[in-house]
Amino acid sequence: MSMEIINNYSDYGKGYTNTAKEGNVTTSTVELKTPTGGTKSEQIKTGYSNVNDYSKYLQGKYSYMNSGTTSMQGVPTTVSVSSAFLKKCMNDPEKAKYLEENLAALPDCASYAVSHAQGTLTSISYEIDANGNITGISSGTNDPDGKIARENAERRAKEKKVAEEKAAERRKEKKAEEEKAAERRAERKERMEGTFTVSATGTDVKSVTQNIVAAVSGTSSPTGGSFDIKA
Repeated sequence: MSMEIINNYSDYGKGYTNTAKEGNVTTSTVELKTPTGGTKSEQIKTGYSNVNDYSKYLQGKYSYMNSGTTSMQGVPTTVSVSSAFLKKCMNDPEKAKYLEENLAALPDCASYAVSHAQGTLTSISYEIDANGNITGISSGTNDPDGKIARENAERRAKEKKVAEEKAAERRKEKKAEEEKAAERRAERKERMEGTFTVSATGTDVKSVTQNIVAAVSGTSSPTGGSFDIKA
C-alpha cells in the first residue's frame, strides 16, 4: 500500500515582526500556520551566505531534515529538501517561512498519518523539490501480523491439492479407458484367432473339398481348376 500527496509552493504574506541582524543573518519573528488550523510564533533566520550554513541552522531546529531515515511515531521516516530550494530560501524570507512552516508541521502530520491510515504504515517520506513542491509518500501493510498471508497460503494450498486430485482422477480414468480399449482389441483378436467350422455340399468330393477350402480362405471357388483323387 502506498500513497503519494503533492503540495505546491504558493506565495506567503510577510507578517514579520521584531527583526534582528547578526552580521548578514537576520532573525525575524513570524506567525507560522499549524496543522490544526492555528498559528504559532516562531523565529526564523535568513541571510546566510551559503547553503551549508543554512542547512546546519535548519537541522538544529528540525533534526530530521536531510539526515537520512529517522523515526516518527515509530515509523521509519525520511525528509529531504532540495539544495536548490534551500539556496532560494536562505535569502528569501517568504520562502524561508514557507519551508519552516512545513518542516515544523511534519511530526504532527506523521502522527496524523499513522493514526488515520488503514493498516499499518511501514515508511513515510517527504520530499521538497527545487521549486518548493512537496511530495509525500507512505507505504504500509493491511496484514501486519501475517494472518491474511497465512490464510491466502492455506487457500492456495487447498486449491492446488484439489487440482492435483482432479488431475490424478483424470489420469486414472484415462488409464481405465486405455485398459478397456486394450481388452476390446484383445477380444477381437481372439475372435479372429478362434476355431471355425464350414461345410460344403456338392455332387463329387472334389468340388466339395474345393468349396470348403474356398470358404476357409475367404476366396471364391475355383473354376476350371482340378486336383487328382487317387484310389
